[in-house]
Amino acid sequence: MTRRLPTAAPSPTSTTERFPFPFLHDQYRYSTNVEPSGSANSTAAGSWGGTRIVIDDHYRAEIDERHRILRSDPSRHQCLPHMVPAAWDCMLTVMRDLATDYPESMTLAREGNRWRWKNLLKNIDHSFVYGDESTLPEPPLSYICSQIQEDIVLLDQRDGQLWADAGVVTFAADWSFGFDVGMSFLQIHGPVPRIHSEGVITRAHNFLMRLESGQSYRRTNWTLTVDGTLDTSTETYPMWGRDRRAIAEGPLEDVGDRLYLRTEVQHLIRLANSNAIMFLIRTYLLPFRELATVPDWAERTHKVLEDLPLDMVEYKGIGRTREPGMRWLRTYGGVEL
Repeated sequence: MTRRLPTAAPSPTSTTERFPFPFLHDQYRYSTNVEPSGSANSTAAGSWGGTRIVIDDHYRAEIDERHRILRSDPSRHQCLPHMVPAAWDCMLTVMRDLATDYPESMTLAREGNRWRWKNLLKNIDHSFVYGDESTLPEPPLSYICSQIQEDIVLLDQRDGQLWADAGVVTFAADWSFGFDVGMSFLQIHGPVPRIHSEGVITRAHNFLMRLESGQSYRRTNWTLTVDGTLDTSTETYPMWGRDRRAIAEGPLEDVGDRLYLRTEVQHLIRLANSNAIMFLIRTYLLPFRELATVPDWAERTHKVLEDLPLDMVEYKGIGRTREPGMRWLRTYGGVEL
């Protein structure tokens, strides 16, 4: 019998047509894999990427989930004092994006020395003075992140390095923003296998350092997640880690509904006023049963998982879920060897 998700945890599954399928080839290795943002990418099922910020059918459920996580763990929101100007810059940049891409729901207007922000999806009609925190109900970074589905990390550039000094991250994939805040970009990526010996992280760091004001790029990352759980941070590992074993030891037929391909679309934006770099991180989840409705995706996912080196398997935390995923694709997903 297929296990059903508890009603208290809404399923955040994205539709197949808009899912950012991450595999361009039958083999996956770490790379910078960046491209300019702003145009849609076609896939075998549809397209994605027409806007930097995406509002979809899961908007209310994911906003509510973010609120719940921040209420239980305020450390998911961090802003070191010197990053307050970047937080304001970030907030206004996101508001401008939303007002441009969703004018039927969001508007931003300048009224003298004040700004007026409307978000009809959340019944917000608010006037504020840029830089004056007393005119907002909460700090600017948490204020805007309470209205989008993306996580945000802000990088400060100084002393020839980038530093993760502010952000709101509630949907981390097996890492901890509360632990990483204040660390350099290179330190944060220290445990990732292969990227140092192959020079990937150095190229990525240098690329980000060269971003000019207003430039915007994007990349994807991926892993596997059980039961459509958005918050798989290290802080909550006791609540979701055991599900990996349950997948490996449970009925194979349940894997199609319980195992998800998780893709992050990461936008990298040089903010114009503060010179900080904004990482917008949006998480999409697709269960293997829906993945298998696109034969090309099912076949390629199987090939990528089969070929993935052991060190990358272990780092991504898919040592227990990779084999059940491949077996399900062969047994139920139409993949033929």
